[in-house]
Amino acid sequence: MPKPRSKRQAIRDERKQKRREKNFTDRDAKRQRLDEDENEDGIARETNDEATTYENWEDQHTSGGHPPPEREFFGMLSEEDQEWFRSADQDLDADEFDTQEDRDKYLAGVFTAAQGKELKIACSQSCSRLMERLIIMSNTRQKKQLFEQFATHFLNLMQHRFASHCCETLLLHSAPIVTRELGGDRDDLGEADEQQLPTMEELFLLTLDELEGQLGYLMTDRFASHTLRVLLIILSGRPLEQSTTKSLIHSKKKEQIAVPWTSTGSSELNDQLRPVPSSFTLAAKKIIADSTSDMDATALRIMATHPTGNPVLQLLLDLDISLNGKVEGEASEMTLLWKLLPGAPASLKEATSPASDFISAMLYDKVGSRLLETLITQCPGKLFKALFKFNLGDRIQSLVRNDIASYAAIRVLTRVGKEDLIMCVRKILPEVGKLLSLSRFNVIKTLFERCQVREATSEIDSLLKALVAACGSDYKTLVPKLCIPPAEEKDSKKSQDYLSKNQAAIVAHGCQLTSTLLSIRGLPSTAVQTSLLALPSAALQDLATSSAASSHVLVAALASRSQNKTFHKVLVVSLKQNMMALALSDHGSKVVSAIVSVPSKGDGVSLPFHLKEQILGQLEQHEQELRDSYHGRRVWRAWQGDLWKTKRTDWISWAKEVDIHSEEVALPPWKKKAMGTLKSARPNNNPNPNMVEVNEGARKRKRGDEEDDAAA
Repeated sequence: MPKPRSKRQAIRDERKQKRREKNFTDRDAKRQRLDEDENEDGIARETNDEATTYENWEDQHTSGGHPPPEREFFGMLSEEDQEWFRSADQDLDADEFDTQEDRDKYLAGVFTAAQGKELKIACSQSCSRLMERLIIMSNTRQKKQLFEQFATHFLNLMQHRFASHCCETLLLHSAPIVTRELGGDRDDLGEADEQQLPTMEELFLLTLDELEGQLGYLMTDRFASHTLRVLLIILSGRPLEQSTTKSLIHSKKKEQIAVPWTSTGSSELNDQLRPVPSSFTLAAKKIIADSTSDMDATALRIMATHPTGNPVLQLLLDLDISLNGKVEGEASEMTLLWKLLPGAPASLKEATSPASDFISAMLYDKVGSRLLETLITQCPGKLFKALFKFNLGDRIQSLVRNDIASYAAIRVLTRVGKEDLIMCVRKILPEVGKLLSLSRFNVIKTLFERCQVREATSEIDSLLKALVAACGSDYKTLVPKLCIPPAEEKDSKKSQDYLSKNQAAIVAHGCQLTSTLLSIRGLPSTAVQTSLLALPSAALQDLATSSAASSHVLVAALASRSQNKTFHKVLVVSLKQNMMALALSDHGSKVVSAIVSVPSKGDGVSLPFHLKEQILGQLEQHEQELRDSYHGRRVWRAWQGDLWKTKRTDWISWAKEVDIHSEEVALPPWKKKAMGTLKSARPNNNPNPNMVEVNEGARKRKRGDEEDDAAA
């Protein structure tokens, strides 16, 4: 039963109602003034309000295109409608329906009730979530009907605080339908007496026609820019579910609307490229040209440093390079890349040229450096070589020290060849101590990763030597320095919260560097393993339970090979003292589940079988506690606890199968290929069921001999 309204709430409602009535009065007066100002030809005279449409110089000079038109007002829902739609939203979210038929009937009823009120619902603060939920749950025909309701109003809806989210959802969940219809699959054809709807491709193109000439100022609009990015990604056929795509589409504060079921299936929004019609490719090229045609060098530089316009410019640059990358000669000067870097790559030789000046300005700008990262990653090889030679290579050691320019430097290190990478490592080596004190762990991690990929073994050893010297000239100090945050006293609560967030990010980067070292065989992995064995049991438990990144260090250590035959045994024995505490924690449970995957006998990775039995026996004593905890149940399933209790012999057989699987995973690719050939040659049936164990042992011995021959 709802609580009675308080006196304060009644006052709030009264004030809200007065504001609504005042807004209606103001709108009516404004419309009346506009009607009176129209001349005989029906054209409204310019007013002072139209002359000050843009709020500042930046929006007026960087956006291009026509000034934004007056916003439309679609009306407001009555209180009864708001209550009914909120109740429907709760019902759909709860999903308390017996059958799919009941769900479809209820959804159809909600669509019928919303007919003619779609625009009001989309613009409503309390009911716009329902519109997003309806879009996700709707079928193809219902989505097309919503497209037709939004038609001729997209320009205003995209700029609305709440309706813009509905536009994004409608575009995103309609993109897979374009791909299906491109293959001839249409599931929206109704009865003979029903209206035949256009294809989804036609609806998208009609939406683009509606936005034509208005894209310039939409790039910097607080709400419309997100929808514009969604539209560009759909037109290009890019994946909709990749993390890099999501970061370009949505902000970090984007609310995720959860739905218990969908009519079309969410698997369509996968991480693969989507086939799109040729009209979409032409439309994307036209958008790139129209959006930047009126921008000069100054406008582009301002747009590059604009917090809202920069992500759109990143996407436009990425699409421009991918769609127009093969264009050469005079026509290539018309692309966005050559507008940003005029005369490149030849102009990059001069330090005072506009192209070089743009690179230098973007390197240290908090927002503009993100555009530079996209440029470094996607630009043609000829341009990147000139960029590295004349602008970035000579000062790479100073770039990695800067908290903003270091991200562009990481992109450079990721792309350079072996010879240039070796040169960069030699320049950065004297700065490793400084990088460690500045917590630039991501730079050091990138150096180790790229040297491993480029097979620069001597540089790996040099980097490790410099890193150990900066940590304290002892392998044992690596993990405490990189993964365990120092205890610091904080003065105020505000500074404490800031430091805790900053410290968490620093520790996460240090743990990623440690995991990278564990993945490199030889001295890097040996150094980290030595440091882990030197930690006391309490420190290991803190490492396993403090964060996801730190627990991953132990998971990686359990899977890494070691020249020390007792490494895995000693590590597990240290963790075994607090096994239940680990099993019941969020991050520690992953470490406990990883122990069972360590083979009992293996080359460089081995854990005595009796230790696994002791651990499971210890977990069995606290079975009820494990079952009462979500993380505990996950550990119990990973260890096959029920099989251990009921059929101990079967559990031993299962554990040994896990050992064999772990050995195969750890084998080099050429041995895996040899084993795959041998497995395919084995017969699938055995004439004598009583000889299964004997034949299996003989096959194992024979497989080992043949693997040695294959390796030789």
